[in-house]
Amino acid sequence: MPLPADLRAFATAIEARTPAHRDRAVDGLRALALLSVPAGHWLVGGFTLNDEGALHNASPLAALGALAPASWLFQLLGIFFLVGGYSAAHSLRRATERGTSTGTWLRGRLVRLGRPVLGVTAVWAALLPLLSLAGVPGTTLRTASVLVVQPLWFVGVYAAITALTPYALRAAERAGLWSALPPLQSVAVVDALRYGPFADAMPSWLALLNLLPGWLFGYQLGLVWGVGRLSRRAAARLLLGGGVVLFAVLLTVFGYPASLVGVPGEARTNSHPPSLLVLALAAAQSGVAVLARERLAALLARPALWAPVVVINLAAMTILCWHQSAMLAAAIPAAALNGGAAVAGLTADPTSLGWVAARLAWLPLFAVLLAGIASVTRYFEQPWTGASTGRRVLAGALAAGFSLYALAVV
Repeated sequence: MPLPADLRAFATAIEARTPAHRDRAVDGLRALALLSVPAGHWLVGGFTLNDEGALHNASPLAALGALAPASWLFQLLGIFFLVGGYSAAHSLRRATERGTSTGTWLRGRLVRLGRPVLGVTAVWAALLPLLSLAGVPGTTLRTASVLVVQPLWFVGVYAAITALTPYALRAAERAGLWSALPPLQSVAVVDALRYGPFADAMPSWLALLNLLPGWLFGYQLGLVWGVGRLSRRAAARLLLGGGVVLFAVLLTVFGYPASLVGVPGEARTNSHPPSLLVLALAAAQSGVAVLARERLAALLARPALWAPVVVINLAAMTILCWHQSAMLAAAIPAAALNGGAAVAGLTADPTSLGWVAARLAWLPLFAVLLAGIASVTRYFEQPWTGASTGRRVLAGALAAGFSLYALAVV
């Protein structure tokens, strides 16, 4: 079916403005990984209603454990870090060629990450008292705060890894694929300690040691790819095959949980922080990404497919920071206006396949709400050149206040 004339003109305009050297495959992979975040959270982010009509977080995976393998399709953060490393390698190299210092390059990257986070936390700091005055229960506000900050940990980790780029890039140039081995080994050692025969004697904070190396692994693979040390198909096949084998062994022999997202009530989790299973999946996904690069680039040479990729990438941080707010924009009014009755797929207990079917029907509304929110909040992704010092200080104070509240309730 041909596109309507206005959409065709829009796609043609984006095509005309795309530089010839633009790596469409990498942008396509980033867009796919970006979309997996709201899709995954919207599918596993259920609610229950208490007697007062307040919302509590719940997950369908707690009652429907057989659906855990579906989480493998939505856990694409390995791909996100892969393309992040690839892009950082090229961006830093271009900055150096222009005479830009590494410190200036790094500050620019971190500011771009920080502006949207500051925006979403400041807005929610202002919203909380207004919603409370409107009669929204405090329990619902605490639930909302947890959901809003849930994706923001990712931004913090990504910022920390970005700060390591100059050092990790030198390692990638010198050691190639071998430079990704230390973070893999680090996660393997921590997993062996927290899940092995002496697990009961290990402190609870030990798992946090996996936070940085666990996500650095995919980023390091991206840096290796970016410097041309992961372009051979043999290396990509090694990653794919090795990742698949390790993934299968961890599941079947070592008893790792099948779900790649946290499940309420489960003692072990693969994602917070990442376990070795997440790295195995990231390795396999990276191998597929490298092998599929040329075909994906050819596919995205079509303007109709390229245009949405560009739009998604331009709103990357907005999508990450605001997608939970879009779901809450549907759930909070539903809890307040439905007379205390649960709404299937939205505020009803996520304990049946019927809930899954109903939640799938809600996804288009969530997407529309996110698009509406993004049309307003994309301002936060742009340089705040027109904002006065007073407004910046106010935004910072509001963001700090919300952050303290959210940390207290998480």
